[in-house]
Amino acid sequence: MSRKLEVCCTSFKDARVAYECGADRIELCENLSVGGVTPDNDLVRSVILNVEIPVFVLIRARGGDFNFNEHEVKEMINSIKEVKTMGAHGIVSGALKECGEINIEVTKDMVQMAGPLPFTFHRAFDECADHSIALSELREIGVDRVLSSGGLVKASENPEKISELVRDSMDDPRIICCGGVRSSNILKLLEIEEAIEFHSAASLCDSGVDAGEVKELSKLIHGDFRLNL
Repeated sequence: MSRKLEVCCTSFKDARVAYECGADRIELCENLSVGGVTPDNDLVRSVILNVEIPVFVLIRARGGDFNFNEHEVKEMINSIKEVKTMGAHGIVSGALKECGEINIEVTKDMVQMAGPLPFTFHRAFDECADHSIALSELREIGVDRVLSSGGLVKASENPEKISELVRDSMDDPRIICCGGVRSSNILKLLEIEEAIEFHSAASLCDSGVDAGEVKELSKLIHGDFRLNL
């Protein structure tokens, strides 16, 4: 199975750069300073209409913790419905309980509203105390993918942690390796044979997605020189 590069984008410009430079998929959100929140509807529409790769939309009512109140949950469910009608190709979301465990009821409602689109449980997963239990719960409610760094700031700091998680998941749900993934450190992660998908902001500073970084990541992940570098 071919490996894939997902690039996190917060603007139309970022999305075009990611698309033109070799990304396989976009995760669209806004305000990365708080870990990303639901993007504006106009941004969602413009990106979907102007790139020819899948666009997965992050649905998160606010920054901070992932224990959402009833009003926030309703807002997020409505947002999932809205971006589906706009043509989103996938949803990235999820919720935790106050104790840090998966909020199965809320996440299940999100998955059902997202269907038949694929559902990615975002990096809140890393806050769970027992990843094996969390994976089992997410598998049971139909989550397709999980964003994880193995609980580290950077997955590349200890590749064995994410490697164990990838093996434990048995690709159901599939683990998307994330957490400071850049061309300078991804070779450590590419040594994990079972790792299929990689998520990166592909930025080298605060100016957003960097074209050269996307190209280099794409070359390393796909193992070829299909891009004219």
